[in-house]
Amino acid sequence: MDLYPLYNSIRIALLSTAIVFFLGIFAAYYIAKIPRILKGILDVVLTLPLVLPPTVVGFLLLRVAGPKHPVGAFFLQHFGIRLTMTWYAAILSTAAVIFPLMYRTARGAFESFDETLADAGKTLGKSGTWIFWRVRMPVCRSEILAGMVLSFARALGEYGATSMVAGYTPGRTATISTTVYQLWRTDNEALAYRWVLLNLAISAVVLLFVNFMEKRQERQRWR
Repeated sequence: MDLYPLYNSIRIALLSTAIVFFLGIFAAYYIAKIPRILKGILDVVLTLPLVLPPTVVGFLLLRVAGPKHPVGAFFLQHFGIRLTMTWYAAILSTAAVIFPLMYRTARGAFESFDETLADAGKTLGKSGTWIFWRVRMPVCRSEILAGMVLSFARALGEYGATSMVAGYTPGRTATISTTVYQLWRTDNEALAYRWVLLNLAISAVVLLFVNFMEKRQERQRWR
């Protein structure tokens, strides 16, 4: 049993989760401060990948990052980097799919934050950056951590956009989800079941961790 799909899936999930962690927090924090109408428009745009079929997200990414399209051609000509049909192309597609999960979780956490804590920091002469990392983030850490873990779980099982942007090449771009499809397509159901069970086990562990964090947060609120 070739374990490359497992290694590649975890690598892609970790890197894409790290990217959306910072982008999601940044977007959630600053969009909360802008006027309501503009906030509503940006919120719809940033959340669209959550409701669009992943194949549609993949198609749109191909229209931008393909070697004959603006961004893809620029990177290929100036840096020699191909943004499609490579293992790291899956980071782009996966990050696009899971970004709304991190963004909406962080936004909800920031909206429930007690702003009097930030005001208290300001009266003590603390900078906005200090307040953000030393006050706001610690208070919201449980929700943000849960969003990050859910984003990782979703990234680990992403198929639609990844199959279009990165394709399936054994030992190069194969992930657990694309491998399961290829094994099913070639009637190798026995091996496909192994990958399905492995994915189920990983997902179950992730969800148990999220439930643990939620219960811990509830206990802290009642103290």
